[in-house]
Amino acid sequence: MTRIFVGVAVLTFCVIVSKAPCYAQQSIDIGKHEYTVACAVCHGDDGKGNGSLMKYYNRRAADLTAIQKNNSGVFPFDRVFQIIDGREAVAAHGSRDMPVWGEAYSGQAAGYTFGFGTPKDLESFVRGRILALVGYIYTLQGK
Repeated sequence: MTRIFVGVAVLTFCVIVSKAPCYAQQSIDIGKHEYTVACAVCHGDDGKGNGSLMKYYNRRAADLTAIQKNNSGVFPFDRVFQIIDGREAVAAHGSRDMPVWGEAYSGQAAGYTFGFGTPKDLESFVRGRILALVGYIYTLQGK
């Protein structure tokens, strides 16, 4: 009976270990994840401003696929970053309906660094998430 148990245990271990590389090779697009979690509800999965929450607003969210087109063919990376982190208000938004994600990410940073991060670590965390998000929005251009 012990031999059967050990055999089953070894076989189970081998199956688990043989599947592990499959999981390790998967990559996560942090920018896409951030977009899906924070932006898609207003801007839509495709970035065209047709998110599910927009039925409760009087106007449509910005079409994020046309940022580059509306800026003479140049993607304004720094401006998009500043809009997301809250440093630049968009006049067309009127009152600030769009959440200031820099503040939201700052509030989350301490939890992700388990309280051990320095202020620079926390700022780097926030910048990294916003940079990933801006990078993903860049990939939506012209779609």
